[in-house]
Amino acid sequence: MTNVGQNIASYPVMEQFYTLQGEGFHSGKAAWFIRLGGCDVGCVWCDVKDSWDAAKHPVIHVSELVDNAAQHSGRIAVITGGEPAMYDLSGLCDALHDAGFSAHIETSGAYPLVGDLDWVTLSPKKFKAPLDETLAKADEFKVVVFHPSDIQWAQQYISKLPPGCLLYLQPEWSKRDVIMPFIIDYIKQHPQWQLSLQTHKYINIP
Repeated sequence: MTNVGQNIASYPVMEQFYTLQGEGFHSGKAAWFIRLGGCDVGCVWCDVKDSWDAAKHPVIHVSELVDNAAQHSGRIAVITGGEPAMYDLSGLCDALHDAGFSAHIETSGAYPLVGDLDWVTLSPKKFKAPLDETLAKADEFKVVVFHPSDIQWAQQYISKLPPGCLLYLQPEWSKRDVIMPFIIDYIKQHPQWQLSLQTHKYINIP
């Protein structure tokens, strides 16, 4: 599947909701989340596997998505999934900008980014390698650590990131108690990395 040349006005949407960003640089900020359906990356530890099959979710027009977002005070919109970069996001990004939103994306990097995005969170997965062209657009590089070897695996991509890209290590939720001491020790030895936590899960919000 390719997203090139598919400037579309409607997307399969699993859910949309207003909450606080729980991870990475923008953690703690109010944000409207748009979770698109469809993903072929297939992470075994994915916590939203219901998003994988795009056909299971209603197709919603950009105007309705933006109208829903605009009902709330926050002006960050996070496009997530699934794998949202499977789609041409130009129409959605443009409509969000017209309404005064900053358009963020959370992606595995496995597809080219199509759309005027203001912040790119790239979280690489072993199951489908990130593209060099997408790595080059990352604002933050977030490695979900399921096993200590995941950190060494991710090192291969560091040289392909742009200058100033923020580096985060985030414990996979189900392994957090086991993995956390290792991550803390690693960051103390390699201070170019920072810790990212799924704070929304700790405080029980979406």
